[in-house]
Amino acid sequence: MFIQIIQGRCTKQDELRAMADQWVRDVAPNAVGWLGGTYGFTDDDMFVGVVRFDSKEAAAENSRRPEQGQWWGKMEPLFDGPVEFHDCEDVSLMMDGGSDTAGFVQIIRGRVRDMSKLKGMMGPQQVQMLHEMRPELLGGTLAIEPDGMFTETIAFTDENSARQAEKLEMPAEVASDMEMAMTDVTYMDLHHPWFATRA
Repeated sequence: MFIQIIQGRCTKQDELRAMADQWVRDVAPNAVGWLGGTYGFTDDDMFVGVVRFDSKEAAAENSRRPEQGQWWGKMEPLFDGPVEFHDCEDVSLMMDGGSDTAGFVQIIRGRVRDMSKLKGMMGPQQVQMLHEMRPELLGGTLAIEPDGMFTETIAFTDENSARQAEKLEMPAEVASDMEMAMTDVTYMDLHHPWFATRA
């Protein structure tokens, strides 16, 4: 799997959402290798899109399609400034990658400090333990860029359940692994996420 993260500030949220829906309706049916996406806005008007393709080559081929370029020519001006793109070939799934029924999504950005520790936290045994502790967690993706930056996208049933579970004390081993695995961590909350998946 290949993931592209699209990020930019946007105060024209209704217009951007309409353009995103137009892409799903008019462009996605013939999009090369497109699997789906998770989208939303933070409280400070930051749009984040986490778009999944079956390969880097498919994503690049899709970008070259004329209809993709025409659509982006209308989409880009809706942002208040520059748009960031983060391309990730190194992708790991947690619990099948999440769910389109999620009511709350948290995006975690940071830098990898210990790759084996970070990926180890996505192992089946660790994920099973986490899910038993946090049943509101529906799954997620871990996407790592060549320069060591990562984006983790975590889907939850709802925000209230996620916030309540955050108050639970984390096992010391898990907390230690997290500290050793990553640094420069920031969190972006998508209170009203939306999703699209290839039919």
